[in-house]
Amino acid sequence: MSKQNLNALREVFEHALDQQLRYVMTPIEMLKPMIYSLKNGGKRLRPVLLLTMLSAQSSDQIKKGLKTAMALEYIHTYSLIHDDLPAMDNDDLRRGQPTNHKQFDEATAILAGDALLTDAFGLIAQDELLTSDQRIQLVIALSQSAGSLGMVAGQLDDMKAQANQMTLDKLQAIHSLKTGELFVFAARAAAIIGELDAHASQHLVTFAQHFGKAYQIHNDLLDVIGSQSQTGKRTHADEKLDKVTYPSFIGLSQTQVALQDEIEAARATIELLSQVTGRNYQALAGFLDYLALDIEE
Repeated sequence: MSKQNLNALREVFEHALDQQLRYVMTPIEMLKPMIYSLKNGGKRLRPVLLLTMLSAQSSDQIKKGLKTAMALEYIHTYSLIHDDLPAMDNDDLRRGQPTNHKQFDEATAILAGDALLTDAFGLIAQDELLTSDQRIQLVIALSQSAGSLGMVAGQLDDMKAQANQMTLDKLQAIHSLKTGELFVFAARAAAIIGELDAHASQHLVTFAQHFGKAYQIHNDLLDVIGSQSQTGKRTHADEKLDKVTYPSFIGLSQTQVALQDEIEAARATIELLSQVTGRNYQALAGFLDYLALDIEE
């Protein structure tokens, strides 16, 4: 599946999200900051990854995964709103636009994030296309990936990390939680919704783990050698915050090697997944195209 096909799935997701937001009963003053960040031009990699994995099983599975895909994007969006706050990364720009707390105010941004986080679980719990057991499994998996055992734990470790106490294993563990866990949830959700066996499920998770690591390494590289027009936010922000990143810890050349290693591991997993399941998962290779380093001169 090419980027064009992935964009088609993204359009399916965007249409479903617009329909969902059209009929919510949320008061407008709460809904405005939520929509501002939800509709602020994200690539939708996490929900589209889930839908792509489901499409490899059957096109009928895509519809069953839409509410869970929305919940995943709600969680991701809340995390970005909170990451940008003055107490965290203190960013003024996100995707080329003012961050939520700059567009509105800090208290409103916090509450918009809180609302998205909470509403995400309601989306899954009320999804009538899924069985009760699937809903329970998905809520458990999302709480583990997003909460104190997953993304939030990684965010805290990232804030507290000190270069003189860092090892490569620790750095990888931080980013596997902070960035990787939501990609892993996409894989687990696809397995739950598609009712895959444990063997196929593990291969999906392995792909998501390699992609998540590669995605974080790619982001770290772009912060150093990319431009604001590429990233949609300030570059060299990690250095200003004295954050430990792959380039700051192992250098630019070794970081580029690490990126390629993860990309190749992800490609190998796609081949294995297709062989083991007898289904065509080559669509997942399209996600690796997002990791190209097109550096502007």
